[in-house]
Parts: sequence; structure tokens; C-alpha cells
Amino acid sequence: MHTNSNTYLENKKMILVLGGTTEGRIAVQTLEEAGKPFYYSTKGYEQDIPLHNGIRLQGGMDKDAMESFCRKENISLLIDAAHPFAEELHRNVNDVSDKLQIPAILYDRIYPRIEKHDGIVWCDSFEDAVQKIKKEEVYILLALTGVKSIGKLKALWQESCRCYFRILDRESSRELARSEAFPEEYLRYYHAGEDERLLIRQIRPDAIVIKESGASGGFSEKVEAAQELGIRIFIIKRPPLQPNLLPVNGRHGLRRMVELYHPGFYDLRSGFTTGTCAAAAAAAAIWDIFNLDGTPRPPEFIVTLPNGEMIGVPVEPQKQRPRSSSVNDNWMVESEACVIKDAGDDPDITNGMQIKVNIALPFNMDEVNSGKQQDDYNIIIAGGEGIGIVTMPGLGLELGAPAINPTPRKMIEENVRMYLSYVGVPKMSNPIVVTISVPGGEEIAKRTFNPRLGIEGGLSIIGTSGIVKPFSSEAFVSSIRKSMEVARATDSPRVVISSGAKSERYIKAYYPGLPVQAFVHYGNFIGETLKIADELKLPRVTLGVMIGKAVKLAEGHLDTHSKKVVMNKDFIQDIASRAECGEDVSAAIRKMNLARELWDIIPAEKLETFAKLLIELCGQCCAPLLPDGELTILLIGEDGKIYV
Repeated sequence: MHTNSNTYLENKKMILVLGGTTEGRIAVQTLEEAGKPFYYSTKGYEQDIPLHNGIRLQGGMDKDAMESFCRKENISLLIDAAHPFAEELHRNVNDVSDKLQIPAILYDRIYPRIEKHDGIVWCDSFEDAVQKIKKEEVYILLALTGVKSIGKLKALWQESCRCYFRILDRESSRELARSEAFPEEYLRYYHAGEDERLLIRQIRPDAIVIKESGASGGFSEKVEAAQELGIRIFIIKRPPLQPNLLPVNGRHGLRRMVELYHPGFYDLRSGFTTGTCAAAAAAAAIWDIFNLDGTPRPPEFIVTLPNGEMIGVPVEPQKQRPRSSSVNDNWMVESEACVIKDAGDDPDITNGMQIKVNIALPFNMDEVNSGKQQDDYNIIIAGGEGIGIVTMPGLGLELGAPAINPTPRKMIEENVRMYLSYVGVPKMSNPIVVTISVPGGEEIAKRTFNPRLGIEGGLSIIGTSGIVKPFSSEAFVSSIRKSMEVARATDSPRVVISSGAKSERYIKAYYPGLPVQAFVHYGNFIGETLKIADELKLPRVTLGVMIGKAVKLAEGHLDTHSKKVVMNKDFIQDIASRAECGEDVSAAIRKMNLARELWDIIPAEKLETFAKLLIELCGQCCAPLLPDGELTILLIGEDGKIYV
């Protein structure tokens, strides 16, 4: 545990995570990002999970033990990441939360929808499953419900049919099977990554029984395998949620709930991408159209992120009613909603701006009355005020199209599709137009890379995860990639990467013939930028670096952010010594505060040697990231002089 963690442990309230599952593992990873201690509890000892700041507890807790632990250890937030069928634990968390008035988050699973229902029987419980299976002609049953279900299904394998159980290949599972007197020859063992169809083909059961265990439990794979082979499926529904638990179903939602209910655990707040804001605004606009009784608009709407998790996004109160018109007996209804962009603590230029969405929903009465539907909705995503237009190749978007990247475009479409289906809109051929606007976007876009990328007249929507991490690399690295792709598309003979405008200005004078698109800013992400260059097979890359980042890069740090790495004076002294600088130089280095002071500290006659050594060390660090390309490194002085 870090030294500062001890102070946090003594003075701060703590988080307790109940895990042992895939969700528990993700919860740990999410909390570890804060760099602060928390407790992670599992009933068993089998889960191998690395903990750097977390404190492992093993052996499980009943309700009294949980309550006592929470009181003793000053627990102020519970996170229930246990298996969805761990009913007793969920009740205990709920009751302790209620008694001690501690907020409790349920890290639930993503539950896939079943499109085809052929051959599926839903069961309310194990007892219900036993009764329903007994009524069917099931002679051979494969149970994919885990070793703990052997006792719950005893009435089947003792009285009704031959049952095979798939269990984990470990001694504790075999012991539990033996304790129920289950015949060992009917045990089968789980092998990670094995095609579900393999075991089904081996046993040839009349039916399988599974739990509604969510995506991480392999639910879809089991259903699809059985349906493909024509096997009946009995599904035991997941238990209902406990009333005090606050549900999330992904790492992003979990972090935002921790930020809300345990303030200060993370130093910085996360936020939403523009695409997520647009998806929520679109959902609100659809809701308005079908809100016939005039109920006040909900304060937030659920949006499905690209990774499948669902998260609530605050939406502005409704300011105008939907508008309708009639043309040739057909109806057009329009509605508009707005989300105020919340980028958290990330320095996002669009933070606080209005993200507006207009929905134009046509109703072709002939199609409606016919009862016939298309295979899908005809959704068109359009750019309105403040959304830029693509004018140059290399972005992966059509020229003349709104600058909305494929991932956020798909996310917006899927959320519109979800809400249209939810309110029962028939799938018609007429286009449903979703127009995204950012008032003021055209002016603010001038302060971004967009003009250089050939995006004119406004902002671009580029998010990939739907969530903005504070000072995240995601958005910045994404913009680097787009800039590099544009540079490649212009057939520039060389791509020049530099930290920012100042260094770029000096390098442009060094390469006067290169187009403006050939110059890309890496910020602090030198390593990520070089990896992208390698992926794009760029033949010649020039890295321009100023002294402050150069001394960090030379030591092997590919992310030079001051939050990640600080200047190592001992390392710089060693380079100065190799350049045959005297003890007076070494003493001056020990006293300096900023790396740029080196330009005055290193004697003029030693600067070339010092610079070449520094460039050589930078090259040793960077060259492996561009194995098939030619890398040139330029060290840029404060006066603009360039050392090669």
C-alpha cells in the first residue's frame, strides 16, 4: 500500500466491495484508478485478483458480520458486485444499507435480449423449473447452472431424468457435488473458451437448463448453441432487484456513482461525450412526441453506450411542445430536446455547451394502415448548427457529410432505434431525421484542430466510449489518430509530430515545403503517436521535441505529462558528464527548477555534444515503436535553433 494511503485509511470513510465475479474484478480495476484504499471481499479463496490499493477480505460475511464490519471500518459506500443469483448476499447488503443509511450500488450484469423465443420456457425459480421440466418429456437434461444447483435440482436427477451437471474443474466443486451424493460420472467440467455446442453434441440432451446469468455468464452463447441444435431451453429468471440498491451495469456507470456517493475518492470527475449527450437528447425528443398525457419530462434518460452498458444522462426541462403538420393525409411530427454538455473535470472545449437534437418523425398513413413493416427504421443522422462538414479525405467520412464519426453515429442511431421501438413506432420507409446542433459550435471550432483536418463550419463528434475521462488520453489520442490519417491521405512525404504550436512553428521553418496537414501535435503522448504512425505504415516521421520533454523521453518515458513523470536531475547530470561538462555544470543542474535552464547551464562549446547524446537516447526509446519507418528526431532550443 502506498504511504499516503495509510493517511487516507485513517482519516477517510471507506468503500466495501462484495465480489468474486467478473463484475467484482472490473469494480476493482475501476476503483484502483483512484490510487486510494478500499476493501474487496469474496466468499471463497479461488479468485486470483491483483490489488495494489485494495485490501483483500476472504471468507464471506453474513448480515451481522457485514453490519459489524461497516461500523468498525467506517464504511460509507457498499458496492454489491456478487453473482445475480447470490440472493442472500443481495438481501444482506440491502438490509445493512437500510439500517446504517449507507448508499449501496449494485454492479449488475448486462442482460442480452433474446430475439428468437422458439423452444424457450421461462421459470420463476429452481422450484418452478423442476415442476415444468417434470411435465415435459425430458429424459436427458444438461444443467449449466453451476455446482450449487445440484441440490436445488435433486428432485430431477433422483426421480425424473438423467442429469448432467457442468461444474468448475476444482476440488471445492467436486466436494460440494459429493456432499449431495451426486454420481461423479455425470459431472462435466467447464473449459474456458470452449464452444458450447461441443458439450451439447456430446451429451445429446433433450433439454438444457440455464440461469439468466447475463452477458458475462455466457448466457447468449448457451441459448444460441441450444437453439442451433434444436434443444429445448429452460431459463431460470434472475431474482428481482433489492429496493435499496442503486443499479449500474458497467465500469463507467460505477465510476460516476462512486463520484456521486463517495466524493473525493477520485480526484477528478468523469463526464459525457457529445455523442452520448446527443443520444440522450434524441431519447427525450422521442419521449416528448409520445407523452400524450403531458407528464413532466424525466430529469434524465437512459443511454446505451458503445460497450453495451446503460447510463443515465441529465436532460434539460422541456421548453417547447412537439409540432405536427399534415401533407396529403400523412403526418410529420417534430420535437426538440437539449442536454448541457458535462465533460466532468476534463478540459473539454465543449463543456457547458448546449447539445440539441431535433427529431422529424413522419407517419405514412398508408403503411401504418396496411400493418406492414420494414425490416428496420430508416434513420438519418444530420448535422445542424455548429456541426462541421468534412471537406478533406482521410477521416473515414464522406466529403460533404457532417463530421460525426462512425462510433458516436452508431450509438445515436441505436439509441434512437431503441426508444422508437420502446414507444411502439412502426418501421416505415420514410426517413426519420435526427438533426444534431451545437449553438456556438462554429466559432469555438476555430480554436480546435478541425480547420487543419478539413472540417469546416463547426465541431466534430468523435468520442469512442461515450464517456470522457478526466484529462483522458482517449479523446486526445483519438484526435491524434484522425490527424495522422489526414496526413497520410494528403500523401505528404513526411509527417512531423511535435508537442504543440510553439515547437511546430520552428519546425515548419525547417520543413517549409510540407503541407499544413503534415504537422500533428502529440501533446504528451509520444508513445501513442508513434504507435499510430506504425499502424498507418507512415514511411518517414520527424519527432520534434523541446528540452523539457526530451529529458523525460530520453530516460524512457513515452508519456511526458508532469502528473506521470518528473525531471530526473541525476539522469541529466549523467548526460552532462558524458558530454564532458564539469562539476560546476553538475552543481547548477542540481539547483535548477526547469529543464529549459539547461540551455544556459550547458557551456556553448558543449551544447552540440549534449544535444546529440540527448537525441541518441530519445532515439533508443522511440525507434522500437516505428520498426518499419524512418524516424528523425529534432531537439528544439528556446530560440528556435534545431539540433539534429
